[in-house]
Amino acid sequence: MIEIKVLGSSSRGNAYHISDGRTSLLLEAGIKFRDIQRKLNFKTSDIAGCLISHEHGDHRLGLKEVLRAGIDVYMSPGTAEAIGENHHRINKVEAKKPFKVGTWTILPFDVQHDVSEPFGFLLQNDVGEKLLFATDTYYIKYKFKDLTHIMIETNYSLDILKENIASGRVPKIMKKRLMQSHFSLENALGFFKANDLSKVQEIWLLHLSDNNSDEELFKREVQKVTGKIVKVASQ
Repeated sequence: MIEIKVLGSSSRGNAYHISDGRTSLLLEAGIKFRDIQRKLNFKTSDIAGCLISHEHGDHRLGLKEVLRAGIDVYMSPGTAEAIGENHHRINKVEAKKPFKVGTWTILPFDVQHDVSEPFGFLLQNDVGEKLLFATDTYYIKYKFKDLTHIMIETNYSLDILKENIASGRVPKIMKKRLMQSHFSLENALGFFKANDLSKVQEIWLLHLSDNNSDEELFKREVQKVTGKIVKVASQ
């Protein structure tokens, strides 16, 4: 059974711990490693690998410390080049080419964000559970079968963003940036409608904006469309 623990999920830093009971992984390292250790009660020696979606600091702040802890890290060649960190534990992986870490088979896929070569990841364990992880993208062009767990960015609502711009709480220039780099509630709902959710056990909403989101609204709207257990990652 997949267990998900949120260590950080905001523009201040993103990191998640997942385990299938046999192999544990970090998804992102956007907070300091000592904070990762603290939030995991210092039980980090069993972490088999860390996946980095892209080079922005809120997704890789703790990278150097993760590497020093002896944890293998996986990212795209474009992300590795943008970060500029040379280390023997950095593994460059290709989109649509699966690789194994312990009991997980991991398939990176391309997403749309304002960086070099961002990835989402589809993870399947040895008992057939499938977890989709996608953050910092304004669109997901792929459809997925037999998902059991979904971790997906729901950064903002277009309606809330428009209200904030009209009231002057958010600069107008932010609208274009958000719409070209982050997943909205509206896009998330469209994604859920386009995919087969029959086996989904739970949905996690990630990376909510401080200003342009509403945790209860987002949870309610996703539950209405999916009929699934919905959890909001707020850290």
